[in-house]
Amino acid sequence: MSKKLVIKVTAGADAPERCSQAFTVAAVAVASGVPVSLWLTGESSWFALPGRAAEFELPHAAPLPDLLESILAAGTVTLCTQCAVRRGIEQADTLAGVRIAGAQVFVSEIMADGVQALVY
Repeated sequence: MSKKLVIKVTAGADAPERCSQAFTVAAVAVASGVPVSLWLTGESSWFALPGRAAEFELPHAAPLPDLLESILAAGTVTLCTQCAVRRGIEQADTLAGVRIAGAQVFVSEIMADGVQALVY
């Protein structure tokens, strides 16, 4: 049995390589059959909104919309509650399949047995 992978991405267009790495690792893990929970925090919060991933550009990187789509199809994507509030994002604004949850849920996910947590 494989571990669950919880990835918190704090970067967006402000640090494109770090952002792309987080989404790439999450998508590769999902494609490999690893249970994945991706947390959007900080500037990556904007990618919970329709069309925002398409605005992201990084040469020689997989398109962010494709990575996000694969993660949403087979994993869990969560938008940080506080990050959403600071940006005026409500649940009705987000992509289908994105949930909004806070630190308590994050802590419970990363403290469970058989979990590997990464922060980008």
